[in-house]
Amino acid sequence: MSAPLIRNYPFLLSFMRGADTFTESLFTMRRLEDFIPAHHPLRPIRQMANAALAKMESLLTRMYEADAKGGRPSIAPEKLLRAMLLQVLYSVRSERQLMEQVQYNMLFRWFVGLSMDDAVWVPTVFTKNRQRLTEHDAIIAFFNEVVTMAEEKGWLSGEHFSVDGTLIGAWASHKSFVRKADDDHGNGDGGNFKGQARSNETHESRTDPDARLYRKGKTASELRFMGHTLSDNRHGLIASAMVTVADGHAEREAAKAMIHDACQVVGDDCEITLGADKGYDAREFIDALQAMNVVPHVAQNTSGRRSAVPDAIAGSDGYAISQQKRKLIEQGFGWAKTIGPIRQVMVRGLKKVDQLFVMTMAAYNLTRMRTLGQIRVQPT
Repeated sequence: MSAPLIRNYPFLLSFMRGADTFTESLFTMRRLEDFIPAHHPLRPIRQMANAALAKMESLLTRMYEADAKGGRPSIAPEKLLRAMLLQVLYSVRSERQLMEQVQYNMLFRWFVGLSMDDAVWVPTVFTKNRQRLTEHDAIIAFFNEVVTMAEEKGWLSGEHFSVDGTLIGAWASHKSFVRKADDDHGNGDGGNFKGQARSNETHESRTDPDARLYRKGKTASELRFMGHTLSDNRHGLIASAMVTVADGHAEREAAKAMIHDACQVVGDDCEITLGADKGYDAREFIDALQAMNVVPHVAQNTSGRRSAVPDAIAGSDGYAISQQKRKLIEQGFGWAKTIGPIRQVMVRGLKKVDQLFVMTMAAYNLTRMRTLGQIRVQPT
């Protein structure tokens, strides 16, 4: 005889109502480290960031040599850099919001290096200390250490690169773009452009003079900067990054500067290739690459013109691979504009925008390196 069917009677599922009380212990025996999950994605990123900061010890020490004999202790540069990295990773809009979240977010406190009892900095103090990092190019040094770490782990080819540029919205409005003859008394067009031609030669932004009115393709003319990256084709990691003013020649000039630096690092023994889109297919640029012994794997532009890229190069197998791999560079731009703050920056001046762009690309590299580090070799 089969067993009787057990029904879910109401009395079997009844619960006693819990009391809505809050009792806080005076002391806790748990560390801040214990609240962070063992497999949290920030753990490997923090480990790699700390390794890069450890190699910057001499630079960080020189930054404060002039103030070593007196004055109040400043924010530790290591904590400052980790906080800036956290701001990019979690899309925090401003320093004020960052300080607010560090106040109550245990994950943020742990990543920055603050204990539960440490006071959080005032936003203006944080911004003031950040300027010191910009003046001493500490962010660029941090980016370079991250790239060196990727090279040591074998994640860079060091020979095959791609280059591209992207537009960065400036923190300035059209009303600030006035004639250079304007003065504080309002003489000039005052931002009224009806029936008037605008030009970067005759106009400039009052709030950000480094921004340029620029359009590309079907986009509208906006005040912008231009960001440039050189990516390694093996895993799409960013090997170099920089920001320039926005103009029609900035992309090729920045590409020449970045690939020249790459040639200095690699040396003359290796054959370097550079992939790029049709916008780089110009005789002057191709000749400059060949003069540096760089093979131009640039997409041929044959729309009503003759391409400057030799057909012998365009027909090679390496050229086809470079054209496929160069699309990886767009992932960095997409990440920087959706997760990072590069779609429209909230800092002014070419120097500050450049530092923010480089920090964003360092964060992007660390994110990809975290993923690469989790890849396990599958048994055959």
